[in-house]
Amino acid sequence: MKREDSHLSDQDLLLNVDGELSTYDGRLARAHLKACWKCRVRRDELENAISGFVRFHHSQFEAKLPPPDGPRALLKAHLAQLAATEPNRSSSWLALLRNLRWALTVAVCILLAVGLFLSNVGRRTSRPQMAIVSIPDGRLTPGAALLVDRRKLCTEPNIKNKEVPVALRRRVLEEYGVASAEPRAYEIDYLITPALGGADDIHNLWPQSYSSTAWNADVKDALEDRLREMVCDGNLDLTEAQREIAANWIAAYKKYFHTDKPLPEAR
Repeated sequence: MKREDSHLSDQDLLLNVDGELSTYDGRLARAHLKACWKCRVRRDELENAISGFVRFHHSQFEAKLPPPDGPRALLKAHLAQLAATEPNRSSSWLALLRNLRWALTVAVCILLAVGLFLSNVGRRTSRPQMAIVSIPDGRLTPGAALLVDRRKLCTEPNIKNKEVPVALRRRVLEEYGVASAEPRAYEIDYLITPALGGADDIHNLWPQSYSSTAWNADVKDALEDRLREMVCDGNLDLTEAQREIAANWIAAYKKYFHTDKPLPEAR
């Protein structure tokens, strides 16, 4: 298991799905999944992929097996006889089944990794130049948050957006099709601000214009301050604040500032 402030690995998620984590690790995983929607989505993706692979396997191979009243029935009878007469061999069969199960799991993970890699390659090489809008592309920037305690978070300074390394900044601009943009035209912004537990993850970063629209980076900064204040005052749950700012920060601004347009002091 990883630390409590990081996301669960695919291996931990698979062990969680199979119920094979230890009692302690299982408790940590359940607590993390309860608070982390990203890991819950990833766990469901893995579980659906395994289910789909099993269904495909059955549809492709089960139909090709001999009918039950033929050699297949003889094979089953022979296996049953071996199990009855030589109990010590049952453990070897269980070991074989476990190995096959892990082989299937590894194969699914490899297929998922290859699919994601090819999809990213195609996306990066074929995407046309896109205009920057006020709301980030949810496929590129769904948001990512750490598992943090509200009290601990609120005892730390109000961390504004951290400096993004040049290489990571370049990757974000390339993802959004504006690699040649003037560097000072955009803020590489955290969708979920570090002041609310946002993670240093490319899936939590996007290029936001300082001035091209009324809903710009300065306006979002005002929302981030408001949400942190409400969380630390106990008037808003931290997980809910993270979820709302990730889903649609403009809608969240309108909700918590009670207005349909940015207030003058936030522009």
